[in-house]
Parts: sequence; structure tokens; C-alpha cells
Amino acid sequence: MIYIIYLALAAAIVLISVKLSVYVDLLDKTTNISGAFIGGVMLAAVTSLPELFTSIAATLFVNQPDLVIGNVLGSNLFNLAILGALILFGTGRFSKSFISVSHKNTVIATLMMYALVSIALIVPSNLNILGINPISIVVFLLYVYCVKNMSGDDSSAEDEEETAISHLSKKQILVRFAFQSVLLVIVSIALTLTTDIIATKLNLGMTFAGALLLGVATSLPELASSISLVRLGNFNATTGNIVGSNLFNFSILFIADLLYSGGSIYTANSQLHSLLFFGVIAGIAGFAILHFKSKTSQKTIAFPKILYTAAGAIPVISYILFLQASI
Repeated sequence: MIYIIYLALAAAIVLISVKLSVYVDLLDKTTNISGAFIGGVMLAAVTSLPELFTSIAATLFVNQPDLVIGNVLGSNLFNLAILGALILFGTGRFSKSFISVSHKNTVIATLMMYALVSIALIVPSNLNILGINPISIVVFLLYVYCVKNMSGDDSSAEDEEETAISHLSKKQILVRFAFQSVLLVIVSIALTLTTDIIATKLNLGMTFAGALLLGVATSLPELASSISLVRLGNFNATTGNIVGSNLFNFSILFIADLLYSGGSIYTANSQLHSLLFFGVIAGIAGFAILHFKSKTSQKTIAFPKILYTAAGAIPVISYILFLQASI
């Protein structure tokens, strides 16, 4: 019965996320808000609400900080695998799409966060500021800085003059967007409690349970909304959603560290080392993809599609290798 509940909650997350992606696409095409901000901040934050509230539940309700780290790093690796798969199956469309330069900068910031978290895990420290590891504070400040930059990114595609046609007013879109977001939060908390029960029942390590059961399930919003946005032809919002979600996920470590009073949330183990290693490899591949794309967008050089295909395959392979190493 518990497995049926888990699948039902995961399905609910997918359905809600598809709705959210439609409203975000309408906001992108009917407002003057920066496309990078909509995809990289608004949609990224909303589709990362499951990671946020499952992590809060993991620290406050079930006292399992390993679920938090596994959830964040597992979700990030899975998200990059999503981006890689979408590029693999839509190389032609991706190569012709406009992608905001700020998305490449976001990937650079997440790679810096990987380095910071690696330091916190490899070099344990009793140093804290008001009970918070300084690494968590630096990660959060880096997130705030990136959000500020994305909100000021007014770059847009030169050839995108399409105006969305909708029977909904901007106010109605925002209200429905907010309602679906609340539903997503409720389902996410229920999913965390269900995952803890399954992990205990199957005797899974909490890090692996966080990376697999929570990491995949809480990344379903990114998966569903990204596929929906690609079908709508909005690869820019898709990319911003994925890389922005990864950025937001790292900021969750600050919140979890703030709420957890049982010690440090940074406790190293072999599964976390694997998540860090494959996450960095996938992140570097993501940076390469967006670097190629930014050069193409600036019309300084044309990259063959095979480079996008090869770079897109790396995150997918990295996730598969992580699963193989953890089983």
C-alpha cells in the first residue's frame, strides 16, 4: 500500500508541474519580466519547492539530515541528466533556440557551490556562526547574488516576436500559479514522510534513499515542466528551469542547516562522494553545452550538432554510473 501511495504522490507532482509550466510559459510571453528570471528564478523556485519542503520535513519531522544532502545532490544530478536527455532528443531544436547567457553563469555558480560543499564534507569543521556552518552561509549569499543578476538580465532572442494568446488575464494566471504552487508543497511533505517509511522498510541508506526516492521524485516537477516547455518551443525557459533549480537546491542547505539542531548536516560517506564526483562531471558538461550555445547566439562561431549530442550524453551517463556505483 505504501508503494501505491508513493506512486500516487509522484504522479500528482507531475500533473501539478505540467500546469505550472503552462502558466510560466504564459507569463514569459505576456509580461515584460526577464525570461531568464522567469525560468531561472520563478519556475526554478516553484519546481524546487518539493526539494525545499522535503528537506525541511527531513530535518524537523524525521531527523534525517542525510536525506537532505542526498536529496539536493541527487536532484541536481538527475536534473542535469534531464537537460542532457532533452538535448539528445532535440539537438536540432536546441541548436536553433535562443538561450540566455545568464544560464551559463548560473552553471558556473553551481560548480562553485559543489566545491564549497565538497570542502564542508571533506574537511569537517566545528566553526559555526549562530549554529550555521559558514559554508552554508556562503552558498546562500552566492544564490542571492545570482538571483539579482538574473532579475536584471533583459536579453531576449532577436527573432522571438511571438505573442501568446490566452483567455486568462495576467491576474488569473498569477492566482492559478500560486494555487498550484501550494498544492505542490502539500504533496511534497507527504512524499517525504512516505519516503522515510519506504527507506526504513527496505533498509536503504538515507543518503541513497534521499538521492533516489526523494531526489528523483522531487525532480519530477523539473522533468514534467521541462518536457512541457520544450513541446511549447521554449528551450530558454527549460534550461533556466533546470539550472536555476540546481542553484536553488543548494540554497536549501542553508535552510536545513539553520533548522537542524542535532549537529552538522555535512556528514561524508561513499555515496555522497559519488554524488559530488558525478555531479561535478555533469555540471562541467552542462557548462560546455551552454558555452557552445552562447558562442552560437553571439554568431561568432557555429558548432556542429555532434558537440551538443556528445555533451548532452555526459550528464545522462553520469547519472547511470552513479546508480550503478550505489547499488
